[in-house]
Amino acid sequence: MSGLPVERYARLKALMDRLRADCPWDREQTFETIAPYTIEEAYEVKDAIDRNDMGELKSELGDLLFQVLFHAKLASEVGAFDLDDVVDTLVDKMVRRHPHVFDGAEKFDWDELKAQERSGRTLDGVALALPALMRAQKLQKRAAKVGFDWPDHEGAFDKIVEEAAELKDAQPEHRHEEAGDLIFSTVNLVRKLGLDAEAALRDANAKFNRRFDAVEDRAGRSLKGLNLDEMEAHWQAVKTAETKGLT
Repeated sequence: MSGLPVERYARLKALMDRLRADCPWDREQTFETIAPYTIEEAYEVKDAIDRNDMGELKSELGDLLFQVLFHAKLASEVGAFDLDDVVDTLVDKMVRRHPHVFDGAEKFDWDELKAQERSGRTLDGVALALPALMRAQKLQKRAAKVGFDWPDHEGAFDKIVEEAAELKDAQPEHRHEEAGDLIFSTVNLVRKLGLDAEAALRDANAKFNRRFDAVEDRAGRSLKGLNLDEMEAHWQAVKTAETKGLT
């Protein structure tokens, strides 16, 4: 543990021990109940970064660190590992994955180093709990590294057209599967274009949210009573104003 801020580290461990011992809510928690909070805190870190709010980022990083403490404490209670083990494993892994820094290696392949740590199957280690779009993109990137990929984005685009036609013609009991295939193919095209599907959809969500709010403002806060043509007219007016920089 040399090099760590020992006093602060000890305070963190003591804090977690006290909460687990004396707080009824903390005592009741398990890996399964805490996991959703861990994911939520990671997204809140990302949100603070997107807003360039350093004060909020400091707070959210603390919240995320608390999740690490909590999981490590739960693991220690069942004799699996403790926070010291987490830190040691992290340090060892980072040293192993940076031979150019710690071992004087001139060249190294990051992906090859990570692959050696996996069991051998190309797609092993892509976490099931990732958001579906993010996981799709990671699966596709892994497959592409062994040559399982379109040579260019045209093949990926044609696949979307194919999957859209299959969804259009699908019987109701097959629409779920075909819809998934269409979304997966769309992610593949986005990847081939060098873009991030999760970020692209997040921005599209934000744009829709912003424009829909503006539509409601134009319509007097409620769209009830308007027909689709009237709503579309408001939507196009909002798009035009946004394009011209008037909103």
